[in-house]
Amino acid sequence: MTDTNGMLAGKAVMITGASSGIGAAAARLFAAEGAAVLLMARRADALEQLAREIADSGGRAAISAGDVSVAEDVQRAVDATREHFGALDAAFNNAGFVGEDMSPMHELDQALFDRTMDVNVRGTWNCLRSQIPVMLEAGGGAVVNTSSTAAMVATGAPVPYVAAKHAVLGMTRAAAAEYAAHNIRINTLVVGTTRTDMINNVVEARPELEEFFVSRQMQKRMADPVEIAQAALWLCSDRASFTTGTALAVDGGLTSN
Repeated sequence: MTDTNGMLAGKAVMITGASSGIGAAAARLFAAEGAAVLLMARRADALEQLAREIADSGGRAAISAGDVSVAEDVQRAVDATREHFGALDAAFNNAGFVGEDMSPMHELDQALFDRTMDVNVRGTWNCLRSQIPVMLEAGGGAVVNTSSTAAMVATGAPVPYVAAKHAVLGMTRAAAAEYAAHNIRINTLVVGTTRTDMINNVVEARPELEEFFVSRQMQKRMADPVEIAQAALWLCSDRASFTTGTALAVDGGLTSN
């Protein structure tokens, strides 16, 4: 049920990577906290199902299927947010990709590097490039980009993924500095290992990584997607009004080790 007094009441929020995992958890949570949500991901069928679920619970949701690495798809989603809800107050740029190939760097296929950079780096770039002009026009807004503990330390993830998440963190900090005077807050989540389809696929390919991922967390478990969504909710809300350029660690203590 939508909360008309919720943390995002009256706000329109665009969420990428919304078809599953952290993005889907955020869509449900944001809608329950009063936001109208525009859901973007490549799988239209999954988006439609999630939008129906949100509507059945009394929330407002619309979809725009597309690939964040394609600038035109992102612009279409931004335009759809305004068309459906009249504004774009906040964005959770959550789409990400990590390959299942855990081979040493010199054995990785070039295509893996390209796709990792396209989704994580170019995707974030495309989102910011399309979202910021709308927020400038409106006089402000809030953006949250999903990064990773791989942005802080060499986690054992493939080198392209570590490099890409460092780039997302750097892009966030630079953009935050550039647009702070325009009342646009831009932050990033430093996300620890989370029980998503993406991680499940990696663990299925390399079962021994389950223990490795868990052992690195102080809390000795993976995060539930909704735990990450809760942090994104706060950063998108007015309660985080003096927070920008921040790398908020939601990682079970991994980067404190």
